[in-house]
Amino acid sequence: MRADPRWRQILPAPVRRLPADLAAVVVAVALTVVAVFTPGIDETPLRVIVGLPFVLFVPGYALIAALFPEVGSGPTNDRDPDGPVVGDADAEAETPDAATETADESGIDGIERVALSFGTSIAVVPLVGLVLNFTPFGIRLVPIVASVGGVTLVLTAVAARRRRALPEDERFRVPYRRWASDAHAELFEPDTRTDAALNVLLAISVIVAVSSVGYAVAVPKQGESFSEFYLLTEGEDGELVADDYPTEFTQGEPQSLVVGVSNHEHRSVNYTVVAAIQRVEVSNNSTTVEASSQLREWRVELADNETWQLEHTVAPEMTGDRLRLTYFLYRGDPPETLRADTAYRELHLWVNVTAPT
Repeated sequence: MRADPRWRQILPAPVRRLPADLAAVVVAVALTVVAVFTPGIDETPLRVIVGLPFVLFVPGYALIAALFPEVGSGPTNDRDPDGPVVGDADAEAETPDAATETADESGIDGIERVALSFGTSIAVVPLVGLVLNFTPFGIRLVPIVASVGGVTLVLTAVAARRRRALPEDERFRVPYRRWASDAHAELFEPDTRTDAALNVLLAISVIVAVSSVGYAVAVPKQGESFSEFYLLTEGEDGELVADDYPTEFTQGEPQSLVVGVSNHEHRSVNYTVVAAIQRVEVSNNSTTVEASSQLREWRVELADNETWQLEHTVAPEMTGDRLRLTYFLYRGDPPETLRADTAYRELHLWVNVTAPT
């Protein structure tokens, strides 16, 4: 038995006993957990780099490995994957019949495995999300990573067990050595100058493609900058809804509204929210403020993607019909005169305020 390479010694013993491809699956799951949940790393491009294979490839590969533990009968499996390379006398002496006998007709080759891994991952991950949707955990980051990772590890264990149950010459193994030998021959021992030039062009193309993807991940294009400003009420079930706003008030008697701000400006912003009750005159598509009474003012600093909500008790003193209960949102300090055209955002309700009987 060959000794494990030094790099494998750092892995836990159960992982070291796994075939190299299944051990890579376990390592991919572990790297994803670290990249997603480690403070400082969870906001770097590494989260995307390891997260995409975790969602799009790794679960499907584990499932295919569990379903097809045997070596395939494709053209890449005409000999032992870790056996002699092209040009070896023993390999050339092997007959087509002997090669066929070492491959299980029920297996699949490497290209089929890769293609099916992408397809089954796209099927497995949404199914996990569907199941989570009917649990108390819901479709959130922690349950998704834990569930997909758990399913992947279980499938990996099943794949390892089924593969060990087969005779050694029938087990699927990734032909790393053959690939390395073929790649070395293609890159450094080309048959013609044309092949050499094409190899150089291919290498440059790969470097450019990888660099472009890396730059797009590391420096993503910022989306539209905006701030959400909204009013909500509490429904009968206790949930906040954008419906059933109060429109009838009695002077001095409070009613509740929830005012909220969400910052999507890609930077920290100092906001000022001002609530006021106004008597306005609307004529000829123009609005004139005849009287205004400020009710409350709030100042809040929000980081990017941060949200602020506050339940506001409204108890207007101004009476009249068709009064405008207005909320103004400003970035920074508000002006002396409150007007809708000077505010960054504005919300209003038309209310009637009557004197108490």
